[in-house]
Amino acid sequence: MKKFSLVLLVFITLLSCSDSDDDFRRNPNLPDLTVRLQLNLNFPEYNDLSYAGNSFVTYQQGVKGVVVYNINNSQYSAFELSDPNHPPSQCSGMKVEGIIATCDCEENSYNIITGELSEGEGQYTMKPYRVQKSGNIIEVWN
Repeated sequence: MKKFSLVLLVFITLLSCSDSDDDFRRNPNLPDLTVRLQLNLNFPEYNDLSYAGNSFVTYQQGVKGVVVYNINNSQYSAFELSDPNHPPSQCSGMKVEGIIATCDCEENSYNIITGELSEGEGQYTMKPYRVQKSGNIIEVWN
């Protein structure tokens, strides 16, 4: 009986494990909207992303927009441009200058390379999106 109880306990423990940290990173302030971007670096509007240290911003995707940043020509970051530390409102969209995204509502500032809060108050980092480069195409999705 002890062996059966031990096996049952181990089995339940293994079933309760998850390989996803989505629940840990879930932000109650931001809705989960589908984001899917394909940026062709051959097109002039995305040309800045061909060079490290540059970014591209679109307000046509996500809650309040998406920023994509070229870290070093092989690594890219992409984040939601709605301030993660309060629900979306008319002023919760952030503007990007250099590597800092700033919200006018709370004057929170975030680093667009890491998504971390650099100035202001809040418990959440910027909502990240997945990024992959294949040839001259950068794909961003969630």
